[in-house]
Amino acid sequence: MTVRRALAALMLATPIATVSPVHADSATPTDTGLLAGIKAGEAVRMEYQIKANAWLLFLPITGKANFSVDLKPDTYRITSQVKTTGLADILVNYDMALAATGYVQKTGLETYAYGSQNSDGKKNRRVNIKYHPDSFDMTASPVFGDLGDPPASTEQVLDARDPITALISFALEPRMVDEDPCGGPLKIFDGRQLTYLHLENQGLTPVRSTAWSGDAYECHVRMERVAGYDADEINRDSLTAIDGPLRMWLAPLENGATVPVRIEANSKDIGTITLQAARLSFTPLSDVSD
Repeated sequence: MTVRRALAALMLATPIATVSPVHADSATPTDTGLLAGIKAGEAVRMEYQIKANAWLLFLPITGKANFSVDLKPDTYRITSQVKTTGLADILVNYDMALAATGYVQKTGLETYAYGSQNSDGKKNRRVNIKYHPDSFDMTASPVFGDLGDPPASTEQVLDARDPITALISFALEPRMVDEDPCGGPLKIFDGRQLTYLHLENQGLTPVRSTAWSGDAYECHVRMERVAGYDADEINRDSLTAIDGPLRMWLAPLENGATVPVRIEANSKDIGTITLQAARLSFTPLSDVSD
């Protein structure tokens, strides 16, 4: 159980795991950058894949998260598949399909609806969230046994984003990199748990991944369990089964995006877990044939 949680938590907290929304009244609007171009009519498809690798004794543990993001002048749609496996699925079995739709702003993405379907062979839970201006609706099947102590408030949920919108918005939103290239805090709500990820800038360092290499911003990530957790979990300050700081490298791309291209963390059970961007592309939607 600890092995599965370690790798799955890291995949989903990057964010995967994970990401702070940017509201129009909380950031300086900009007429430059990727989102500004999309608002001006340059619709884009972003393809993004993260792969994870770790070892338990001599057995490999792997994971993969695929994201397909269609960004249009007013709306977006994200589909994602997250899967972790061990040797023949003996060690790890984590399989989740996620989707989100919402609105494109120059300063970030705003969720309208989110859904996740877990297919781990246990609860196989389906979660749906719909956001309204002053409220939200959440359904889960099977239902959650409880919503944590304390549960997330309406105000807290509306100030956060679903996991995949949070991640993609975090990568695309404009940054004043001279002040704080790491951004944050990242606020994530998955239907029950509300989590903040606090990022601390460590400066530019060289990094290599399959999809990108160069000087990237190294950010150390601290997790804060804000609401929706059990009482004995709420004060923990680390990711499940992850020891020490989660280290994330953000690549400053020419189109203005700042995308996580490598993540590293240590676990007492399985040693170093490494995630890296295996595919990263931006293609005009007019050139995409589905």
